[in-house]
Amino acid sequence: MMRFADIPRKLRRWRRDERGTATVEFAIMFPIFVTLFLSAVELGMISFRHSMLERGLDMAVRDIRLGTGEEPSHDEIKQAICDFAGVLPSCTDNLRLEMILVDPRNYTPPQAEADCIDHSEEVTPLRSFVHGRSNQMMLMRACYVFSPVIPTAGLGYHLNKDGAGNAAMFATSAFVQEPRG
Repeated sequence: MMRFADIPRKLRRWRRDERGTATVEFAIMFPIFVTLFLSAVELGMISFRHSMLERGLDMAVRDIRLGTGEEPSHDEIKQAICDFAGVLPSCTDNLRLEMILVDPRNYTPPQAEADCIDHSEEVTPLRSFVHGRSNQMMLMRACYVFSPVIPTAGLGYHLNKDGAGNAAMFATSAFVQEPRG
């Protein structure tokens, strides 16, 4: 039977006991490190895909700019971007383009929200895809939707997603239509 006088002594012994302290530190720090690791993986994939989207758009715009007077269609430009980008999963299904005429002397910014594909909604027609005339400045915006690598943890959880659980990335390029004929 424990006596009342033994309680303070047992409490002092319990307070000085350091067994299990590493377990407490591990239990606190492990979720933080796992979240940081998963976020780093997600950020790496997003950065890689975005740089490839930028590259694909730049190379396709370069081909348009240096073209010999032909006007490629929306689908041809989309295919060129996907071919140049190379590593974007389901690129042609997840990419939407806008080509907007820009007047450099009387600049009005395009709509802030770019067109994107939302696989959870009905298919919508293109908002704007107009080929400019000779010496006109054009702005091309590309929106690519992707599903996060790890959608339930870290950065993948905090991305803005559409109804289908896809996030979006954007690339923009401007060019001047070369004189034709």
